[in-house]
Amino acid sequence: MLLSMAIIWMSPFQLMVTLYKLSVVTLGGWLGYWLDRWIFPYARPHMVLPGGEHTELAPNACWYMLRRAIIVGATILAVAMGA
Repeated sequence: MLLSMAIIWMSPFQLMVTLYKLSVVTLGGWLGYWLDRWIFPYARPHMVLPGGEHTELAPNACWYMLRRAIIVGATILAVAMGA
């Protein structure tokens, strides 16, 4: 909110560009999350954490989370660079 106020005060015509870029990055994160869920339907991070369905795979949970972070990050970069 404070950043938006600073943008409005310094250069109000840049506010729409900032909102556009924010929405593009948000869309990239959303697409990356669902892309990961679509590609790996049975390898979700919450399923391997203690208390999930597959507790014997708990040490591998960090790899699932890292995979999802890489996919989401790459999707955000791809969408943001294409815009």
